[in-house]
Amino acid sequence: MATHRVTFLPQDVAVEVPTGALIVEAAREAGLSVHQPCGGQGRCGRCAVILKEGQARRRSTVRLSADDLQAGLALACQTVVEGDLVITVPEQAEIQRRLVTEHTARKIEVPFPYDPSVHQTLRTLQVLLLEPTIQDSVDDLTRLRRGLAARGYPQVEVPLSALRRLGDSLRRAEWTPWVALDVPEETGSPARLTLLSDEPIRPVGLAVDIGTTTVTAYLVDLESGEVVASTAEYNGQIAFGEDVISRIIYAAKNHGLDELAGRVRQTLTTLLDRLQKRSGISPDSILKVTVAGNTTMIHLFLGLPPGPIRVAPYIPTANEIPIYTAGELDLPLNPSATVDCLHGVASYVGADITAGVLSSGLADTEALTLFIDVGTNGEMVLGTRDWMVTCACSAGPAFEGAGVVDGMRATEGAIEEVWVSSETLEPTYRVIGDVAPSGICGSGLISLLAELFVTGVLDRGGNFKLDLGTPRVRLGDHGPEYVVAWGSQAADGQDIALTKVDVDNLLRAKAAIYAGFTILASSVGVNLADVQQLLIGGSFGKYINVEKAVQIGLLPDLPWDRFHFLGNTSVLGSYMALLSRESRRRIAEISRGMTYIELSADNSFYDAFTAALFLPHTEIARFPSVAEIWEREGKAQPSAQASEA
Repeated sequence: MATHRVTFLPQDVAVEVPTGALIVEAAREAGLSVHQPCGGQGRCGRCAVILKEGQARRRSTVRLSADDLQAGLALACQTVVEGDLVITVPEQAEIQRRLVTEHTARKIEVPFPYDPSVHQTLRTLQVLLLEPTIQDSVDDLTRLRRGLAARGYPQVEVPLSALRRLGDSLRRAEWTPWVALDVPEETGSPARLTLLSDEPIRPVGLAVDIGTTTVTAYLVDLESGEVVASTAEYNGQIAFGEDVISRIIYAAKNHGLDELAGRVRQTLTTLLDRLQKRSGISPDSILKVTVAGNTTMIHLFLGLPPGPIRVAPYIPTANEIPIYTAGELDLPLNPSATVDCLHGVASYVGADITAGVLSSGLADTEALTLFIDVGTNGEMVLGTRDWMVTCACSAGPAFEGAGVVDGMRATEGAIEEVWVSSETLEPTYRVIGDVAPSGICGSGLISLLAELFVTGVLDRGGNFKLDLGTPRVRLGDHGPEYVVAWGSQAADGQDIALTKVDVDNLLRAKAAIYAGFTILASSVGVNLADVQQLLIGGSFGKYINVEKAVQIGLLPDLPWDRFHFLGNTSVLGSYMALLSRESRRRIAEISRGMTYIELSADNSFYDAFTAALFLPHTEIARFPSVAEIWEREGKAQPSAQASEA
């Protein structure tokens, strides 16, 4: 097969690839990262490159305008190499995040009275061994077993990774090694050797949450239960898709699964390096790891094919994962460390939710509680400590800034809150980092959508009114739109606007989430108004303005004192499970005790979803506080389906 030379600018890197290779494959061969938020499906347009010279064939031009094509733009994931090429890769914004764990020096409280002798199975002790002689020439392993038996541990399993280090470790310790053992609860079962050292061992563990967007890690002293250091970083898999479906699709491509698994390991390596610099503790000292995450993230972490998750009947490889060692998973820490992936429920309700149910207190309350995690997948649980029903809806990444023309993540330059004057329809806004705006993040989109609705720029069907006498509302390349920031104010000199297409995406996202609440409530015969507390987990939830979220119909219209924003409940649950075998047992019980509702098989979901596609809902009586504002502002209309002007 013929090969062709593909040169990338401005990096000035060249590679040889065969005829028919995709540009994105050539870029990967050249060691360049081209972001593919949609997983290489050609839907997002974020992998656009500029064809400067040579022969290539565009398989798809979705998301590219006639002007884009004239300028030589092509989608790297949809363009085939057919000859020598020179390509310019436009500068892509670096993935940055306003990570709370990175910018807030806060002490993370130990979640319960902690006694390692009660909560932990780890034991550290020093063993005194007789130095071998010609007369006493038993092997190193037998010598160690004798010493451990003398200390009360007659049965000890020694994993291969520890056996490989055994001889050197005993001699460095001059035959008085410190030993870390994982002692099972069952009497008579063998203990397990996890570490040998020539110094006293400080038992350390790692609690991890592998989120679709962000990976968070707590380094924990298992003697005191305290978090020594914490950190977070964007999940490196984002380059191959911003939502789980995109990544599942990418995983099915050649080497896709290996690439995705490798990316999350790279992210964990970055976190471990950062934790070591902050704490002085080597990753080799980590003896236990607990991992929470949605079902797809756990599968990709373990290298399990996730394909069946997205097709009926939506069956994952496993919801209850066996405990493995770091060595088996090729993780850059003590190879004998145990890695416990917490139990999930179903394809779209994973260990992030079971861990969150524990850490949020839902598993201990008698109050009727709705627990939600607003993200790409809107997972939710309704119930009390005695019963729980759960479901997940595919909200899409709109609330994370993806799928929106001027959307972006919550990084520096993102508009995070907007206010619109009811008299002039002029906006004011707040930007992360107090710099010139570059786009709008999820919290800003919720705020803007609500403001445009209550000020009458949008009708209840999400249609723009074009006769309001303001230049902010106009017809743009994507149809009707509202300009939030003129190009003279923006970082890149381009107007920042919310389009009708964006509004439709946001309405679908919020409708899916609200419909999920509705189905859960109706499945057990309760009214959403009867919910006594609404717990919101996830980092994104911390930035949601309750009033605005209610005004667009994303959250139910409840008294504000019933809303509680808890932050990352998944990593907190992982932390609790790391500290306590009882917490791990409870998470397993939670996963087995939930009733899962598969919305795609529930005929009533489509009706609930359709009813929620309006602002705030077709039945505005469900939102009395919004109806009051609507009427007070004089924006009420005779029909929720008013036609677009």
